[in-house]
Amino acid sequence: MLTYKLTLAYDGTGYTGWQIQANGIAVQEVVERAIERIFGGKARVHGSGRTDSGVHALGQVAHFQIPRAKAKIPLARLRRALNGALPPDVRVLKVERAADDFHARFAAREKTYRYQLFCGEVMDPFSQRWAAHWPRPLNVTAMRRAARVLKGRHDFAAFSANPRRKQESTVRTLRRLSVARRGQWVTITATADGFLYKMVRSLAGALLKVGAGKLSVADIERILASKKRTAWVETALPQGLFLVKVKY
Repeated sequence: MLTYKLTLAYDGTGYTGWQIQANGIAVQEVVERAIERIFGGKARVHGSGRTDSGVHALGQVAHFQIPRAKAKIPLARLRRALNGALPPDVRVLKVERAADDFHARFAAREKTYRYQLFCGEVMDPFSQRWAAHWPRPLNVTAMRRAARVLKGRHDFAAFSANPRRKQESTVRTLRRLSVARRGQWVTITATADGFLYKMVRSLAGALLKVGAGKLSVADIERILASKKRTAWVETALPQGLFLVKVKY
């Protein structure tokens, strides 16, 4: 078997997320169909993580394996072939040969996500698929103070949408959580050694409440220490979220 590593970008608007679901078409599904069309056989594609419905990617990483006997397309031509078989809202940016034991999910060491907000009173119609709309005032300085509280190694159970979901640990190292404002745009960037289910959107939702004056920095400290999800933490809309980069 030969192992291929893909770097992908996609607009998640029309998909149920990365992982194959029974209620619609997933990005994983269309990538697997393209591989089957090119190589004449099915192959399971494993992604670095499961982006939710409506969430986008600039640098999703995935891998698949193909029997050597079927791997007749030169690596230099494979990207063009895959993009020719994919819908236009899913693009392969890079194709590489990987080690036999490479796994896109389990070998990942760091991920970066970006959450985009358009803060004008009227939503920019050309950005509505790729940004959440926030037409109310935001205290970005307070959001930055709250972000500093959340950075570091903590138990982030209070910022997981499903803390009862079985998992080995809810402890993660949040290496970066920044809030930047440029004109009518606010961008929240998060980098960690891993993220819990809907953790980035939960962090964004909490920071937005701080920016709106509904939560204080002290409230964020208490929520984090509680290790329990409550209604105080809301999951931000998916439209503004991008998986930017995965490091190995």
